[in-house]
Amino acid sequence: MGRVEGKVAFVTGAARGQGRSHAVRLAEEGADIIAVDLCEDIPSIGYSMATPEDLEETARLVEKQGRRIVTAKADVREAAQVRAALEQGLAEFGKLDIVVAQAGVAGMKGEPQVQAWADVVNTNLVGTINAVQAALPHLTDGASIIATGSTAALMDIAKVDQPGKDLGGVAYVYSKRALSQFIHELATHLAPRNIRANVVHPTNCNTDMLQSEPMYRSFRPDLEHPTRQDAEPAFGVQQAMPVPYVEPGDISNTVLFLASDEARYVTGMQMRVDAGGYLKWYDYHI
Repeated sequence: MGRVEGKVAFVTGAARGQGRSHAVRLAEEGADIIAVDLCEDIPSIGYSMATPEDLEETARLVEKQGRRIVTAKADVREAAQVRAALEQGLAEFGKLDIVVAQAGVAGMKGEPQVQAWADVVNTNLVGTINAVQAALPHLTDGASIIATGSTAALMDIAKVDQPGKDLGGVAYVYSKRALSQFIHELATHLAPRNIRANVVHPTNCNTDMLQSEPMYRSFRPDLEHPTRQDAEPAFGVQQAMPVPYVEPGDISNTVLFLASDEARYVTGMQMRVDAGGYLKWYDYHI
């Protein structure tokens, strides 16, 4: 028996990166998957989004594990599209046990800046809310909701050196903080129904979001056109452990734990998978 044997998981942002990793890891442990992704670029975001072919590859990898999958192209910014995609999966599987609200974008250096702000907030925050709220009527005793935050949400941002410099980057931090509070409140009020809700906070993760020109520029502002080779030595500033980033599978293992009955009494957590990054910013506190 797998750790989530017989369960059904709804995963947003599932075409590549962390979302694909989560879907495949859950399938390895026995879950059937409802996988959604936008599968088209967002003009204000300075790197390419996943493609329909990427989503097809996720389906192939899930099926390779002997599990079933329903895929749908859906924009998490649009509640009606999220509901329709979920209902398509429910028609096939008949139930829902796990929600993984993974879909997210980084708007660093995004242009036009105001549009980058809107697209990041609407994807990361509103998209998480849309996915969770579409799922809530279908969740029952023992269900698990998992949202992807970021160590960016945990940084001390009390001091603003240059207001208005990078609205897309600010939106990333804000959206991850706000979704974390949303899940905290939800966890409190779903606990009597025995439904759990937690946030996983990755540090730098080795995906297309990190390995992108806007992110390279964010880590190496001293260079006009930094490359991966230029940026990777700077990635380590985020972590206390001597690594530039973690891998998607490192996050997926935490998602699997939270989805499984091993975590049946774990709720309301802000779980860091950050190679000690948080330790660099804060003194000890409970």
